[in-house]
Amino acid sequence: MRPVPAGTYTLLVRVPEPLTVTFGAAGDRELAAGWAAYSGCAFGPGGLDRVDRHHEIATGERETRHWHVDHLLGQAATRLVTSWTTPERRIECEVHRALPGRQVDVGASDCTCGGHLRHHEDRGVLEQALDEVHELDHRA
Repeated sequence: MRPVPAGTYTLLVRVPEPLTVTFGAAGDRELAAGWAAYSGCAFGPGGLDRVDRHHEIATGERETRHWHVDHLLGQAATRLVTSWTTPERRIECEVHRALPGRQVDVGASDCTCGGHLRHHEDRGVLEQALDEVHELDHRA
């Protein structure tokens, strides 16, 4: 069995219509139609296999929600489009701060960022920023 690297990841999620998402104990957040980018780190057991787990939530193959972003991914209207990874580096705060758009205050309980979810109306703008900050396109 291959060792799974740890690292930082960002998920790009299509939000095709305005919706209210209940992010567990963090409460409700309003999202306009557009794109959401969630950045997280995976340095625990399983490492970056966490990205696969998030894909399973998004496709309905898994129900249990462990992280705030799982509540967004589990919405019938949303779609996880792609993801970026940067192995062996803990840079989720830097990634989040480098992204354009509105900060949504969820998903950063272990730092002082206030949130690791960004919302923007333009996919291309987010993808360009993610390519740059994740060191030139480490798309998963």
